[in-house]
Amino acid sequence: MARINDNFLKLKAGYLFPEIGRRVNAFTAANPDAKVIRLGIGDVTEPLPPAIIEAMHKAVDEMAKRETFRGYGPEQGYGFLREAIAKHDYAARDCDVSADEIFVSDGSKCDCGNILDILGDDNTIAIADPVYPVYVDTNVMAGNTGDADDSGRYGRIEYLPATAANDFTPDLPKKRVDLVYLCYPNNPTGTVASNFYLKQWVDYAKANDTLILFDAAYESYIADPDIPHSIYEIEGARDVAIEFRSFSKNAGFTGTRCAFTVVPNGLTGTTVNGERKELHPLWNRRQSTKFNGVSYIVQRGAEAAYSEAGAKQIRDLVSFYLENASLLREGLSRAGIEVHGGINAPYIWLKTPGGLTSWDFFDRLLTKAHLVGTPGSGFGAAGEGYFRLSAFNTRANVEEAVDRFKKALE
Repeated sequence: MARINDNFLKLKAGYLFPEIGRRVNAFTAANPDAKVIRLGIGDVTEPLPPAIIEAMHKAVDEMAKRETFRGYGPEQGYGFLREAIAKHDYAARDCDVSADEIFVSDGSKCDCGNILDILGDDNTIAIADPVYPVYVDTNVMAGNTGDADDSGRYGRIEYLPATAANDFTPDLPKKRVDLVYLCYPNNPTGTVASNFYLKQWVDYAKANDTLILFDAAYESYIADPDIPHSIYEIEGARDVAIEFRSFSKNAGFTGTRCAFTVVPNGLTGTTVNGERKELHPLWNRRQSTKFNGVSYIVQRGAEAAYSEAGAKQIRDLVSFYLENASLLREGLSRAGIEVHGGINAPYIWLKTPGGLTSWDFFDRLLTKAHLVGTPGSGFGAAGEGYFRLSAFNTRANVEEAVDRFKKALE
């Protein structure tokens, strides 16, 4: 009989978003006439920008001719896309990142979990609380944690509380850790990180030989010129950090799938015997072995995101979602709700009213106002008593959601 991976049995109550889906499906089945507005998961609603569609159509036509047909592509990504990323996302911000350090993939969620393939199972790990659940759950699946306690916190993880008292930017660990996950602009709290704050983390990492796993999936929503878009804008970060990026939330690729991870040359970890080894060739081997690359058609679409027309269309798209966030933030504030985020980020992080638990507020919003959000407790124990709303929706739905929200408070 084949043995299962017992670590999966340590996972708590199913993944957050499937549980949301289960509750919403049960409600809609019982109330088929209800118009439910979903502000829960961070899925986009607006069509792909025209420049991207045009590039993808051209690529499809290429696949119809023998002389331009493409079969297997490079697992690391086509050079034309890697070079565009290096030029526009990094060189334009004076970041020292070369094309060969960029690995194109089908999603930053995947890469945040898959990166554990090249890391040992005895690392000490620091994770903010609340946090994007994938960071915790993939470590549980990989056997890097102990069991969960009654609050849902796992042994062998150093939790860093992110609260209103510290502006949802957790303090540095009080003890040395091997790995730390950082996400800015933050999911779920919508917080951004200053140069000063990120420099503290880079300095800590260098002093403690710590690897930073930096999730910058929402960097395009940063409008403040003083806020860094990349960890590599911080001096010394190349020596201590891997960065994850995505085309999902800026170019609308949630269903199209394209992202990338930067693993700098020279960034190292240690073997069980203490010998230092570069991580870049290990990740290259992992991708070459377990991944067959992103389709040529999709990568041509991603490349078009950096064209003059594509870049403008994406800026307009990001501005649209940021205005949605502003409407949500202002509307909830007028209703007397304590609101965080929604500036330089597409998420609203609100305090649940009347002392309601996160899931009780979820059920109240769903049944009274036919609105779906995300319970804060699903992001960690410190998220209890908070709630996340996503700005990824149509303008009409966002405006209606603000009006409906008031009904849930009556």
